[in-house]
Amino acid sequence: MSTKKKLLAMTGNLHLPDDDHAQPFPAPYPPASGAASADKTDRALPIKFPPVIPGVAAKTGPGQMLQFRGQMLAAEGEMGKLRERLQEYDGASPTRKLDPASIVPSRWANRHPDAYNSADFSRLKEDIALAGANVQAIAVRPVVALPGKYEIVFGHRRHRACSELGIPVLATIVSGVISDLEIFTAMDRENRERADLCAYEQGTTYRRALDEGLYPSNRRLAEALGVSHTWVANVLQVADLPPQVLACFSSPLDVQHRHSKAIVAALATDRKGVLRRAEKLRHQSPGLTPSAVVKALTGSPEERDLQMANQLEVAGKQAGKWFKDGAGRLNIQLDAGVVSDDRLQAVIRLLVELIER
Repeated sequence: MSTKKKLLAMTGNLHLPDDDHAQPFPAPYPPASGAASADKTDRALPIKFPPVIPGVAAKTGPGQMLQFRGQMLAAEGEMGKLRERLQEYDGASPTRKLDPASIVPSRWANRHPDAYNSADFSRLKEDIALAGANVQAIAVRPVVALPGKYEIVFGHRRHRACSELGIPVLATIVSGVISDLEIFTAMDRENRERADLCAYEQGTTYRRALDEGLYPSNRRLAEALGVSHTWVANVLQVADLPPQVLACFSSPLDVQHRHSKAIVAALATDRKGVLRRAEKLRHQSPGLTPSAVVKALTGSPEERDLQMANQLEVAGKQAGKWFKDGAGRLNIQLDAGVVSDDRLQAVIRLLVELIER
């Protein structure tokens, strides 16, 4: 058999051995008649691939062919193993611990700054501190214009907590293209499943989405997010209150729909009067309960009396107000902290003794 035919026979069905040890390579063709003894001699010799050594090339033509074939089979084998490993993560998104400073809020962020001063946020922060990390990963997407930066899809509170604690934040990196509409929907759903937004936060979020054209109408927004049309209308009513009115409350997060309903009704009949009372109220009566603010804004007789009340001073400092209402009743209102709980009964007994005298 010629050398050419021997090379063809040797490279026709080569396979990569499992290890670096030499393995016999069977002849792919049956022996030709009349050449049995020679073929038996050839098959008895162990045939192996030249070792694939980076940067070292075979010196002969046949050796180079064998080496090239071995390199191809080695690459194919490695690719097969990688494909099998990738199949284990099919449909999964990579999760990493990121520096909170590398993450920026979403343009659709729906948490009011006051939400981070609440007891709920303090409890969340304590839980994360005890665990050493956020157990539930936030979701982020890469910022194309800023390499190494990520934008929050949802999880602003967890990101804020990790940032304040000075620890990395566990994040799922969303691969592929995700639209603003998809981000808005995911953020809204995640917030309602974990910690509901207050009426003002939800309303301002929906108002921004409508103003920027994510949804053509309130109804379409409600249908897309799976919430009732009435709920959307109620929270939008809170968000649409005039800024002067919202400023009368200790925080806009305190405003509920029942409050906004009464205020909107008053605005419809006497808008100038409501706004005038709001301007005075936010400077003169800080710390009122939401219900008291509503009564003052809507012009109820009791709250008009309160606004005309006399200042009550203790040791030269304002301590509250007193006034007589239309029915002749004496009303005394002490500011929070003027009388501690343990001294409250003593103050009441003194007042009773004075009246009895």
